[in-house]
Amino acid sequence: MSFSSCYNTRIDGTLLKSPSNELMDELTIFSRRLMIIVGIFMYVFGSIGNLLNIYVFYAWSRSRKSLSRYSNGYRSKNSSLYLLTSSISNLIVIIYPLLTRIIFDGFKYAVDRKHVFLWCQLRFSLLHTFDLISLTSICLATFDRYLITCRKVRFRHLIPTRKQTKQMIFVIVCFFSIHSIPIGYYFDVTNCGQCRINSRIYLYYYLWTTQIFFRGIIPILFLSIVCLLTFKQLNKLERNQLKLKEKQFSRMLLLISLAIVLSSIPYCIEHVYYVMFSNDYIDKQSSNLYFYHIISSILFYTNSVTSFYIFYISTPNFRAQIRKLFLGERNFGSMRIMIIAQSSRRRCC
Repeated sequence: MSFSSCYNTRIDGTLLKSPSNELMDELTIFSRRLMIIVGIFMYVFGSIGNLLNIYVFYAWSRSRKSLSRYSNGYRSKNSSLYLLTSSISNLIVIIYPLLTRIIFDGFKYAVDRKHVFLWCQLRFSLLHTFDLISLTSICLATFDRYLITCRKVRFRHLIPTRKQTKQMIFVIVCFFSIHSIPIGYYFDVTNCGQCRINSRIYLYYYLWTTQIFFRGIIPILFLSIVCLLTFKQLNKLERNQLKLKEKQFSRMLLLISLAIVLSSIPYCIEHVYYVMFSNDYIDKQSSNLYFYHIISSILFYTNSVTSFYIFYISTPNFRAQIRKLFLGERNFGSMRIMIIAQSSRRRCC
């Protein structure tokens, strides 16, 4: 929901003068410049990162290492499918909703009623559909790693098959697509050219259910609990009980889950604030709230932007797959042989 740009204005559009207006204007200008610079940076590197994510997780999900249900190769495929779905969803969120957020908040674009479908209804439907699909996919991938690291056999038997995983992803996509249909229906344009929900009843449902529970409380609690349990399981396991690749994959998901939790808290607080306080009080603090809105929006999109860089820094196998893409199969194979030969010589010495 876009933050209104009509605060501190008269009915005729002229700016209300007050002792603090000059300082507030400087804060507003700084907020817009921050959104433009950081937003464009996130747009470029986020798009590149998610394209590389799609390549890696597609390659891992199509690998032919093992057909056994409870083998490590099979287990890795389930998480790869979830992360592939998350990366595709993140790319869609960056390409359109993030771009329009930069235009709205950075360049102060006012929406015309003729383009309400393109700028408001379609934008927010795509944003919440694919953002929640991405977030749910990360939650399922994290839970999948918890089942793999569990020492009890009955928990490991809960790991779904590849077919069941695809069916779950299909159900998730359908559910959030249907759930976002009213978002597109109820969004309209105000006289100030801002996207707003025109139904008060649905507005409270949107704020409490979509923004606070689906996007805030539920994933924060779920990821916090599951990540804590998975971390304890990893510390208990011996090296021969779980391969190094599986540990790397689990730690990779722990880091991305931690980033999601930390970046979701300010966004959740912002929408709780909208629900708890009236518009009159918000008007009085418009510049400060606008600055906080910019910060929470930037953090909101960091989930979609930074996943590739977290994966690349934390996981050697992920880095190897990226090098394989740029170096080619032959060059990567020869480089790998040289690295193995150098490591064997060091051991001999």
